[in-house]
Amino acid sequence: MRIGISICSSYRVQDPRQGARHMVERARAARDADLDSMFVGDHHVTPSAYYQNTAILGRMLAEWGNKPAGALYLLPLWNPVLLAEQIGTLAAIMQGRFILQCALGGDNSQFAGMGVALKKRVPMFEDSLNIMQALWQGETVSHERFWSIENARIGPVPAEPVEVWIGSMAPAAINRTARMAQGWLASPGTNLQRATDELNQYRQACAEHQRVPSAVAIRRDIYIGATSQQAAQVKEQFVAKGYRGLPDDALMTGSVNEVAEMMAGFEAAGFTDIIIRNMHDDQAEALATIERLADVKRQLD
Repeated sequence: MRIGISICSSYRVQDPRQGARHMVERARAARDADLDSMFVGDHHVTPSAYYQNTAILGRMLAEWGNKPAGALYLLPLWNPVLLAEQIGTLAAIMQGRFILQCALGGDNSQFAGMGVALKKRVPMFEDSLNIMQALWQGETVSHERFWSIENARIGPVPAEPVEVWIGSMAPAAINRTARMAQGWLASPGTNLQRATDELNQYRQACAEHQRVPSAVAIRRDIYIGATSQQAAQVKEQFVAKGYRGLPDDALMTGSVNEVAEMMAGFEAAGFTDIIIRNMHDDQAEALATIERLADVKRQLD
C-alpha cells in the first residue's frame, strides 16, 4: 500500500504568504515522513485564498524528493496546449514521475467564472486529454471543436510518460477512466464497501478495454491523534459542523494503529494507493498527522 498526500490549497489567512508557507511546510513534512506521492488540487474563482496548482507545486517540489508528484486539473477549464506546456515544465524540474490527476468538475460557479459551458464538459475533457497526450509525444496538433488550435507543438516534452489518473464514480465515468487513463481515483466520499463495489466495476471495465491499471487509488480525509480518545473527540467536533459534506464513514480518524488497520482494509480490497488530505486546518495538528503517517507506513510494510 502506497500512501500519498493531497496538500490543502485553501486557507483563510490575513497574509496570503502564510497559507503558502503552510503548504511548503506540509510538503517538507511529507518528504520527511517518506510518503510515496504528493499532489495539490484545482479550484477557481474562490472568495478566499486558493493557491493555484501549477505555481505552488513548482515551489513545493523544491521540498520534495525523487518520488512521484503531480496535481489535479479540471480539464474543461484549461486550454490544453497551455496545460500541456505547464506539465512539461513541471516534469522537467522534478526528480520523480509526474502524475496527472484529472476530473470533469461540476461547480456551476467555477465554469461560469472561467467562461466555460458546463454542459460541454464531458467531450471537452476527452478532447483535452487526447490533445495533451499527443503533444507530450512530440506531435503537432490542430483542433477546432472547442479550441482554435493550429499546428501546436510544445517543448519541453516530458522525459518519461505522464501517468494519468481520472477521478470518477458514476458507471459511465468509471468506464471512461478505464478507457483513457492508467489509473483510477475513487471518490473521497465513499466508504469501504461502496469503494469496493466501484473498484469491481472499474476492474470489469479495464478487462473490457484490455487495460492493466498502474494505480487504483482513493482519497481519504484524515486525522491521526496521539490517542484514540483524542482522535474521536476531533472527529466528533468536525462531524458536528458537517465536515465538507462527507459522511462519517468516509473519514479516516484514529490512533496510528487504528488508521493502519483502516488502510489495510483498503489494501485487502485491492487499492494500491491512499491519498490523504488533512482534516485539521490547524498547522500544528496537520503536521502531527503527517508525521504519524511514517508510523502507519511502518505498520503496513
